[in-house]
Amino acid sequence: MNDPASKPPFDPSIQVSPDNPCPFLRGLVGEGFVDGGTVPIGKLSETIANASGDKGLMKTVARVETRGIALIANGFGHILKSMFSGAQLDALRGGPLDKHGAGSRILSVDGKVDEDQIARLASFGRAYSDPNGGGTEPGINASEIQTYMRDNLKRAGSAVRWYYPILMQFEWPILLKIMGKGEGENRYLAIADVRTLFNERQFPARINQRVVSQPVLSTCQRVVRGALKLAALLIAFGLLALVAVAEFPNQVRAMLPQKGILVNLLPPPLPTVPETTAAFWLEQNWSLKDRHWFHHASQGTATFPVPYEWFMALEQPRLHLFSRPGMMKDSSYLESFGFIPSPQSIQTDATTLRRFGYANVYETTQVPDWSTRWTPAENVDGLPVGFARMTGVVDPATGHREQDKIGLTCAACHTGQIHYQGIDVRFDGGPAMTDLKKLELSTGLSIAYTLYVPFRFQRFADRVLGPEASKTDRDALKQKLSAIGKFLIDWQEKYNETIEHKQTWDGKQQKDTEEGFGRLDALNRIGNQVFSQDLALSGVKGFEKNLHAQDAPVSFPAIWTVPWFKFAQYDASIEQPLIRNAGEALGVTALLNLSDAYPEDRLWRSTVHIRTLGWIEDMLRGPDPFKPADPSADPKFGGLLAPQWPSQILGDAWRIDPKKVDNGRKIYAEMCSGCHLPAVNTKAFWSSGHWEPSGDSKVLNAVTIPLDEIKTDPEQSLVLGKRIVDVPGFLKVNTADLQTWWQCDIPTKSSPTEMVYALGLMTVVDLVARKWMDDEKVPDAERAKLWNMARKNCLNPAPEPRYRARPLNGIWATAPYLHNGSVPSLYWLLKPQNERPQKFCMGRRDYDPVTVGFAVTADERCKTGETQFSMTGSDGKPVQGNSVLGHSFERKEGEPKRPGVIGRVFKDDNERYELIEYLKTL
Repeated sequence: MNDPASKPPFDPSIQVSPDNPCPFLRGLVGEGFVDGGTVPIGKLSETIANASGDKGLMKTVARVETRGIALIANGFGHILKSMFSGAQLDALRGGPLDKHGAGSRILSVDGKVDEDQIARLASFGRAYSDPNGGGTEPGINASEIQTYMRDNLKRAGSAVRWYYPILMQFEWPILLKIMGKGEGENRYLAIADVRTLFNERQFPARINQRVVSQPVLSTCQRVVRGALKLAALLIAFGLLALVAVAEFPNQVRAMLPQKGILVNLLPPPLPTVPETTAAFWLEQNWSLKDRHWFHHASQGTATFPVPYEWFMALEQPRLHLFSRPGMMKDSSYLESFGFIPSPQSIQTDATTLRRFGYANVYETTQVPDWSTRWTPAENVDGLPVGFARMTGVVDPATGHREQDKIGLTCAACHTGQIHYQGIDVRFDGGPAMTDLKKLELSTGLSIAYTLYVPFRFQRFADRVLGPEASKTDRDALKQKLSAIGKFLIDWQEKYNETIEHKQTWDGKQQKDTEEGFGRLDALNRIGNQVFSQDLALSGVKGFEKNLHAQDAPVSFPAIWTVPWFKFAQYDASIEQPLIRNAGEALGVTALLNLSDAYPEDRLWRSTVHIRTLGWIEDMLRGPDPFKPADPSADPKFGGLLAPQWPSQILGDAWRIDPKKVDNGRKIYAEMCSGCHLPAVNTKAFWSSGHWEPSGDSKVLNAVTIPLDEIKTDPEQSLVLGKRIVDVPGFLKVNTADLQTWWQCDIPTKSSPTEMVYALGLMTVVDLVARKWMDDEKVPDAERAKLWNMARKNCLNPAPEPRYRARPLNGIWATAPYLHNGSVPSLYWLLKPQNERPQKFCMGRRDYDPVTVGFAVTADERCKTGETQFSMTGSDGKPVQGNSVLGHSFERKEGEPKRPGVIGRVFKDDNERYELIEYLKTL
């Protein structure tokens, strides 16, 4: 037995780090039982087990529990260090066990004791009879401690994490067990003992006696026990980790450092898809056949890095202990990324059509089909809207026939839906609420899991090759899949390394901005694909330097009536429709040959389906509004029309108030029509001076507002003009050719290899389109139609960055607002800019018909899988591309016009809601 006298005398002068926030551990250090820095796990667990007073099996359990807690106390990134060196008691603050203000708050971050908080603790207890010395004293029992902890969580509000209640079960209840007095329900923790522990770091004498009176093990006994403990701990930890990763991947991922290897081994969290009671596609002047064709017609893209059949055989990147994971292709899984379910065919029964929302809701006569004249688009595997199978694939470099590919179409980003009380309302041409980054990560992880998780490749090979496939064929398949996986990993590492050492045009460190649900940095992604990854895939090295961070995300723009606009993009950058569409197809990963290792006539050959892009543009455009069948009729748009406010579907909350509409119409004329033009169904719109000649028709040159005037987030308007790209000399990219081909009004010449991104992209896409037409021997008349020759591939002559103000038809269906999706609803858009929410969550959330967009509450917490838009980062600094400012209504009477303020302040919310009511009708 140890001699109690051998314990060092209590010395309150012993310093305890303020970064050790645990009162019991502070007591152990203050009493001299353990050091204040790094303490071996064995010594720490043995000391705490001794202090508990437990015997036999219960003491063993106490040691195991302590070891588990001690291992994670400094964070998962320090587990190996904790295991071999010990727990770092002076580095616990900020770790997984720190509740960041959701605990007692007795001990401040600087290690000082707050007596008011001790008094608060005592207020949850009562007077107890002291079983040791007689009399009564303030104390708190188990049930009162539970009430106290629940109140702590309530007090912390949105700062509470899901696992804090679990942590609390290892704090005060354990303290009660060790230091409590009395038995059973009458066992209580004396407030005096708590005060002494916090203030003086001193235990009651009975606790010290337990610790120093334990037998001392021999060296051999300690070694054997240590080895057995370590083996048992490793096995238990491995099993625990496996169960946690398999059954609670989202929670485990949230606890890991968000930068590093471990977090990237788990799939990104996805929101739960709620049950849909009904779905409706709104009428927009397209037949059902045309709509389904648009959803699945391939534009020549291979967005996913594996062939179509391989994607169909991939499993979801989830681990399951007792069952197999679902398939990547499962529509219900892809819906979690924001995609809209789609039937295999519209040639099916009415019940199936209605389940997908394809039933004829209004029972009106369908418009004539366009798509029946073109190559059919199938969806035999029931993939969601925006997924397409590219057949007849030929490698642009080698000319060899390839396996079918799977890619995304323009419908993947430009087909929208809103959710309201279990009902889905869907419409074409609107902004998708997808998260393509999460889909990319999940696809890459699915490939990795297929290669490295036991039994998964065998199942994959059975699906791709058949159960009877030979070992040789299986090995070859695995080699091909491994090569794809290696390329993806290597490319991500190159991207990370490149971005880490690059600055933005104005000298800031480049850094990705989270796109999240409903946003994509399309311009930078296209540049990265064409001027870096396509070169790498063509075997041309060294052009990783062209990579740029994805730091200018935008909301997917609505595309109804866009073919009649001179400029389609937010930044009014590209006039030529085919260049706009072919550039998008290249950005979504069409195959493209940029290699000089093959005959020169194969350069610029690609899988882009130029003719299909022309068909899509025709469907969107419709007939010429200035050449109606009835010459006496007023002009009006055909093709894809904006969706109408669905008041006839969604109940009383969606009813339009005619009086408010009348009042709102006047407010619109005063405050909005100067930039956004009158409503498209008025004579004033069609007689506007913004319609200008284009060939034998007209296009709408909508109002564009200089960046310095509108003051919304600047990043997207600067990408094409500020980013510089290099190209290999052998490609002979001569931007001056644009002057020759299109007779541009402003110079287009640049260096033979270094050029402004805008000129480089316009020239490259032009060369790709011309190459396709040459290879296909497209007749001159069809070329002229595909090119729409009146629309030039020239730079916008505007002297400065600017944003386009489009007509507001269908504006209700395009939330969140501003080009970067930074304002959750029309209500907040009409508020002064400094009052707008700086944070809100996006994902599968209900639409709000009152504010027209998404209702936002202060300090709202995102549900699992949702993404948070935030104007500022965790450091309080602005996030690149995420400004919520500009386009503000705040000018008071008599004040001069100033940048960022476009209109007067509204009198009150009633006036705002009157304008909103009118906007619903556009």
